[in-house]
Parts: sequence; C-alpha cells; structure tokens
Amino acid sequence: MSMICILFENRDFEHDIYELIRAFYPAWELTCIYSDGDDPSETADPAALFFHVRYDEGSFRILCRLQDSSTREIQIQDAGQTGDEAGDALICCQETEDRETRLALRRDNKDRIKHALYRLLCSITGRTLPWGSLTGIRPVKLAMAMLEEGADREAAETSFQTHYQTRPEKAALAVSIAQTERRLLRDVDMEGGWSLYAGIPFCPSICLYCSFSSYPLGIWKKSVNDYVDTLIYEIGQTARMMSATGRRLQTIYIGGGTPTTLEPEQLDRLLSALDKAFGFEDLLEFTVEAGRPDSINAEKLDVLRHWPITRISVNPQTMNQETLDLIGRRHTVDQTKEAFYMARDRGFDNINMDLIIGLPGENADMVRHTLDEIFTLSPDSLTVHTLALKRAARLNLFKDQYREISFENSQQIMDMTMETAVKMQMKPYYLYRQKNMNGNFENVGYAKVDKAGIYNILIMEEKQPVIAVGAGGASKLVYDSGRRLERVENVKDVSGYINRIDEMIARKEPYIAALGLSKGD
Repeated sequence: MSMICILFENRDFEHDIYELIRAFYPAWELTCIYSDGDDPSETADPAALFFHVRYDEGSFRILCRLQDSSTREIQIQDAGQTGDEAGDALICCQETEDRETRLALRRDNKDRIKHALYRLLCSITGRTLPWGSLTGIRPVKLAMAMLEEGADREAAETSFQTHYQTRPEKAALAVSIAQTERRLLRDVDMEGGWSLYAGIPFCPSICLYCSFSSYPLGIWKKSVNDYVDTLIYEIGQTARMMSATGRRLQTIYIGGGTPTTLEPEQLDRLLSALDKAFGFEDLLEFTVEAGRPDSINAEKLDVLRHWPITRISVNPQTMNQETLDLIGRRHTVDQTKEAFYMARDRGFDNINMDLIIGLPGENADMVRHTLDEIFTLSPDSLTVHTLALKRAARLNLFKDQYREISFENSQQIMDMTMETAVKMQMKPYYLYRQKNMNGNFENVGYAKVDKAGIYNILIMEEKQPVIAVGAGGASKLVYDSGRRLERVENVKDVSGYINRIDEMIARKEPYIAALGLSKGD
C-alpha cells in the first residue's frame, strides 16, 4: 500500500490538514509524526509521500516531498509580510481580543491554509474534489449562515466556489437545501423547544461497514429487558430535568441499532413510558427507525400504529441480494418489499428508505437496479448515503480480506440517485458529509411534499437542543441562540450504561438546567 507521512512541528490546524490530505488519498496509509527537528530524513520513510508542516518566522509552511524526491512548498505569511497574495495572508489573533473574535480570526486563518494546501494537492494529483477544500460535515450550515446574513442565492453559491473551491453543482445543492431547510424550520421553536433521541443499540446482525454502537441481538438478548428498564428510567429523569426548563418537546427520534429488534411488548412499554413522561400533544414529528426488514413483523407494526408515530424507516441499503449477503445483512430483497407493503397496508403514509452508494462490489448497473426497485415501491422519502469506511468497521479492520473487491462511486452514480428521487417527486431537504467518504461525496435526504424529516435537519443545523438517551447517545445542548454548543455523551457499552446510569444522568443535569436560563436569549 502507498504511504503518506505528515511531520507536524506545529499542531495548529493539524486535523484540517490531515483530513484534506486524506480526502485526496483515501486509499493510502497515513502516518503522523511530531518533531521539533528540521531534518525530515530522520523521521520519515524515504519511500513515502512526505508533508512537513511548520510555523516559523512569521509564516506557515507546508513542504511536500514527492516520491520522485522532488519537492513542492506552500508558504502562507502573516499579514504585513511580503511574498504572498494579500488574500492568503494569515491574520494575527491577538490575545487581547474577545473569545468570539479570536475564534472567527482562527477560522479565517484555517480557511486560508486549507485554500493554499488544496491548490498544492490539486497541482500534485491533477484532480479536484467535489467539495473543494471543505472537510467539515455540515456544508449546508455554512450556506444557511450566508443566507441569514443577507446573501442571496447567487452570492452564496459564488462564495462557496471562490472561498472553498467547491464545484458549481455542489455549491448549488448546498444553497438550495439551505433555502428548503429555512422554510421547513419556520414552525420549529428554536428558543423554546427541544428534541429527544432514544437509542436502541441492538441489531439482528452487524453489517460489514457498520461502526455504530451496535450489538448483535443473539448475544445480548438476555440483557434487552434490563436495557429497556434502564432506558425508561433515564427517560423519566430526563422528563424531570427538562420540565424545569419550560421547553416543549417537538420531535422524537427512536434510532439505533435497530429499534424493532425489541419484542412487541418491549416496544409498547417504551412508547408508553415516553407518553407518560412527555405526552405527545406538542410533537411536530415522531420517527421510529424500523430499519432492518428482518426485524419487522405485523405485530410490531401494529404496536407502532397504536401510537401517534408519524414517520418510520424501512432500510434496504441495496436491492442486490449478493451485496446483502456480502455485507452481512441477513435478509432478502423480498423481505424488504414485504416489510414495506406491510407498513403501507397498516396506514403508514411517511416511510423513508435508506440506500448506501459505494458498497463493496457494486457498480453503476447494480445501483441502477436498486433505484428501479425503489422507484416501484415509491417511498415518501429517500436517504442516499455514500459509503464512509470508519476505523471501527469490520470492513476496515479486516481490509486485507477485501482487497480484490471494488468500491465504486462517481458523480454519474450520484446523479442517478437524484434523478430517481426527482422522478418520485422528491426534492433534497438535508445533507451532511462524513470522513472517509467514497469519492468525497455526500449524504442527501430527499422527500416528497410535507414528508421531510425535521429531526434530521435539527441534528445537522444544531439550532435546537437535542437530548439523547440510551447507550452511546450524544446530547447536543444549544445555548445563546446557537452561539454555543456543548456535547454530553452516554457510555457506549450496554453493561456500562445499565450499571452507570445515575452517573450519566448527573453529568447531564447542570447542562440541562442551563437550558432554562438560556430560553429566550
């Protein structure tokens, strides 16, 4: 495997530099080393593509030694120095400035460094990236900020292209979705509302690409009742804490894992506890991610139908049986169809389906087959994910076993998914990106009129508090009208969650109490 070594003498912007280099070389082995020395030959593999990052004498420098031993260098100087374009000069962040100003100046400097590094990487590789120098997961949030500051659509798209070097179609997509999100969020109370996420971390089996906190049901079945009891206890304590803030619960999302791995009685007990703790009268949306077709049956759907659940997911990921077998989803294409029609027959009129593009061994023709099958089913929304290979996924941990399998994605394939969504009278309504995405593309949610997932937008835009309960849940506490965000995480391990629940509740309590103080700011 080809190697890249990055020597950091200065750790400023380390993460952004690393992620941008990885975006250009997704299949290469990256190693970071840290040193105060000037001689890279002592610390870097001479056969590796080598980047040397340093800050000295008023300039930020990145030297690149190519595998043919030739070198390239970028130098971004402090404002007032010579030798670089004024637009690329670093701005001095004075310690006397207030925190918000310092953070804004640091963001400006980060963008300047990434802009210069992106140009260098384009020159070395001879190619560009769809999203340019952007490495963050929320490009739509940037577009939203531009619109809220008064930019029109054309100005926002131009800013994306010039500031981040995004391709025109990606800039247009981000800004279009931001406009849609603004319309969809008009009825959401950002200052006085909140959302709840409840996690069920069990799955029928663990997919090859999965890195979530999921546990195979067969091994953990004896722990499920204890888990549900603990989750209900945390829900009650969350209701106690949130009631003091005066906020209204507006969306609930039960995700996982696979929530429908719960038995009907367990599922009903959980939904009853939510009703008792919060009531459902103020809800704008209530989603249950049914997910795996092999976890869905008529009795469970009847339980869900008994409660005011407005949106469910039946997620095939692919409609090619050979791929399902390879990635460890132990269900058939026919089971996916049966689960979907079973839900339709019970009156569910907002069903989402998830797809993953870039799955091992799938080419454009196989994706086209999946899209044709989905078109026939005609769900109400479609979420298209680009495969992102996380470190914890089995596909990555045992990658030597899968070297002969191709992972294909392209703009042509992404365009196919959009064309199919449009044929189903859907429009894109939310978007996010992940690290290590195949082709450096994006995940996009499409929906028919009035079928968009409000929770999906809220979790991306970070404008309203989201309290997470359950193992692995990450609460996002939003203060000061979105100017400050705090994360509080529950432990991922099921046994740890059950045994340490009071500790996790106590950890969240002061953060939740502060939400009452920030209401109306």
